[in-house]
Amino acid sequence: MSDSTTLRESDSSQHVLQREQTDGHTSFVRDAKKPKTRPPKTLRDSLPLINSLPNYTGPYSVGTMELEIPVREARHFSHLKRDHSYMLDFKTVLMTVYYPSAFGSGQGPPPSGARRWSRETWLPRPRAQMAGGYGKFGGIGAFALPFFGLSTWFTKLPAFRNAALATHWPPFENYVIGGAAVKNQAGPAPEGHPAEPVFPLMLFSHGLGGTRTMYSGICGEFASYGFIVCAVEHRDGSGPRTFINQPREGAENMDEKSQRDDGGKGTQSQRHKAARVIDYYFPKGNEYDTSPMSDQGVDQELRGAQIDMRIAEIEEAYHVMNEISSGKGEEVARLNLRKKGYVGASSHGLEGIDWTSWKGRVLTTNVAMVGHSFGAATTVEILRNPDRFNYIGMGIIYDIWSAGIKAANPHDEGPNRRIALPLLALNSEAFAYWSSNFELVRKLVEEARAEEALAWNLTIRGTIHLNHSDFPLLYPHLCSYALKMTVDPQRCLDISINSSLEFLQKVLPDPYHVLPSRALRSEGILDMSVIEKLDDIPEEQLHKPENDKYLAARLVIPNELHYRFDPREILHRRKVRKNRGQPLDQTVDNEVWMHHAPSDDLLRKHGLPVPQQPRQRPARDDEQPQVRERDASAGVAQDEQTMRRGAQQPAG
Repeated sequence: MSDSTTLRESDSSQHVLQREQTDGHTSFVRDAKKPKTRPPKTLRDSLPLINSLPNYTGPYSVGTMELEIPVREARHFSHLKRDHSYMLDFKTVLMTVYYPSAFGSGQGPPPSGARRWSRETWLPRPRAQMAGGYGKFGGIGAFALPFFGLSTWFTKLPAFRNAALATHWPPFENYVIGGAAVKNQAGPAPEGHPAEPVFPLMLFSHGLGGTRTMYSGICGEFASYGFIVCAVEHRDGSGPRTFINQPREGAENMDEKSQRDDGGKGTQSQRHKAARVIDYYFPKGNEYDTSPMSDQGVDQELRGAQIDMRIAEIEEAYHVMNEISSGKGEEVARLNLRKKGYVGASSHGLEGIDWTSWKGRVLTTNVAMVGHSFGAATTVEILRNPDRFNYIGMGIIYDIWSAGIKAANPHDEGPNRRIALPLLALNSEAFAYWSSNFELVRKLVEEARAEEALAWNLTIRGTIHLNHSDFPLLYPHLCSYALKMTVDPQRCLDISINSSLEFLQKVLPDPYHVLPSRALRSEGILDMSVIEKLDDIPEEQLHKPENDKYLAARLVIPNELHYRFDPREILHRRKVRKNRGQPLDQTVDNEVWMHHAPSDDLLRKHGLPVPQQPRQRPARDDEQPQVRERDASAGVAQDEQTMRRGAQQPAG
């Protein structure tokens, strides 16, 4: 154990620092590992029997809209059939779009003219049938209905349906610094740029068992910092259950379809009967092909076809967002199948959206491709196809499921090419112990580095595979007791978002890097020292399960009974929490293991500063953000080091 002493820094913020004696030298580390301060919950979200989601911490309020749009070319992927129907039938694309919303969102009358503001439910509609889908996927059967009914039946996203798109640049503060007032404050436009910002686009692909709302924590946080996030719900049988409304047949493209009456057919009853229900596809004879312990391995035929359909859905979702930004929002709205009378739709539809305000407001180049698990595998396949996806500029992969992709062949001149775009890989500790999976992540990062692209690979301690979804936010005790999660789920969300925003700040072109930079409370996560191998980590810091059947599924907590039930331990944790700390030995240096980072020469080549050694301590939650833009008209100073920008990444 290291000898630690505490000192109080005498500055305006009165920050408490911890001085840690390690190997004969002194380093400053943060002792405040409490999650970010978040806006208070509404009375409705505070009621018993409602597991609510945390509000977003960025300077923007957040709006959402639901879209289900007929695809330009209906088709099926693979010859695979079940119940005499093609399994992978591609007719519509479904998404929830999270975006920064205008001042006054959630206050006063909504733009639609309805009596009150509406928010999207976390459990997609129809909720009873969706709960049944989760029961089938999770193997709990009919128990799923009371499980969700008593916990998340009334849970709603902390975002406002069809709110107006923001027209202001962000202030230099987030909610942590400026409180609730920042949601209605504007910052100056960067010198030489228009008063209304163009928001970068992010495409998000969920993992197995996911939906378009399962990752609302991550997607909403990005939106609160100035990104338009298009979260696609894949209809490839990788989600628990999804409903496909049937579009009118015969139109050849979006323009022709938009000329028809409503894009649908028949009465409401007929539309409901025509809608197709897609449940999770368990491979025949190999239901648990995703397990590291599977004797038969992955069903390559099914998973490969699902990847093909997934990237087609991403392609179609991008087309829809491109149409909206080009001024065709009204045509898109007329095609929308998520409106009153359709399965899974809200009666609000897209009412109240001013589509003219979206024209030219979405950055459709240098798009960020992001995914979790199987969605991360989808992201890799897209990054390896730069000719087809020439608008993608970077990728973020959260806890990738490696079996969903194939290793790159450096001699392959076909569709599988090497990653040559900036890449950020975040792993859970549980998946890091899956050696073959961890090795593939290392190869992906090396693949990008070989092309001189910026790439980082890190692991968040105490995390399980579900930590990048909303599940631990809604069911923290279940994840702690059953899966041995030891990290605070909100703190994990903070680390994921902060590291991702640091990455985007480095690779986005000017002036779009201002959006994540201005209000970012930088923790210097990407500047940490590197520990390449897990073998180099002290054994007492590891939570690897001894039984291989739990590999990648859960962690282990040493002396768990003592940790959970010893009164002295409980009192100690309460005292640490009161002192803005965490119950485990977590500091900024041991919350995260950095496995790979760009070399100093590569950082210099991209025009980025080299991390100082020793690394300066990161800012606390209650410190001012370090980034300030130099704007003569506003008279606002900016840290020169954080202003240094990398070369603009090409659109493709």
